[in-house]
Amino acid sequence: MGGTVSADVASISDLVSILTVQQPTARLWVWVVVSIWLAAVSSGLWAVWAYENAPGARAHAPETWPAASALVRAHDRPTVLFVAHPHCTCTSASLDELAEVLARAGHRAKTYVVFLRPTQFERGWEQSDLWRRAAALPDVVVLRDDDGVEARRFGVETSGQALLYDARGALIFSGGITGSRGHAGENAGATALAALLTRGAAPQRAADVFGCPLFAAGE
Repeated sequence: MGGTVSADVASISDLVSILTVQQPTARLWVWVVVSIWLAAVSSGLWAVWAYENAPGARAHAPETWPAASALVRAHDRPTVLFVAHPHCTCTSASLDELAEVLARAGHRAKTYVVFLRPTQFERGWEQSDLWRRAAALPDVVVLRDDDGVEARRFGVETSGQALLYDARGALIFSGGITGSRGHAGENAGATALAALLTRGAAPQRAADVFGCPLFAAGE
């Protein structure tokens, strides 16, 4: 038994010696691994932040309601047009903001929510959860936009774009109504749209729009 104990002591002693010798190298490798991990995490967080805060393409909306549009504007009150991709997760927050703006405005606007449907997709593709949520909003007309005909007519390129035309058919607001992708909360676009609907005036008439592209590049 004494020999076994001596062997065990010798083994532990050898291990301690090895660890003592290798400790600086091991410590260096730990710092290298930790540094790489922190750099990767920081890079990933920056990429997420950059994506969430990168606006989409703004609409090139006509200054007056296009006569060729199949959508009929109101002549006695403003008309809101909200264009969306039915499967854009970012647009969920935009719908939340639209619901809040319309609730504050009461019945002051005729409102369309128009969902893109490329004709290569089967009918019903556009009737997503976003469609159902929009359809549940009071006094809102929800329509399908085959191949984005109306979106193109109004110069809209990004899901979540809101346009406001006054009773004369003049464009008075164009922009998004969230402060970043997929994040509801107080923001300049929704504040301006609500102010125009309730008071007829706002400090700004445009805002960045955050959402998915409606069309592929070059379309």
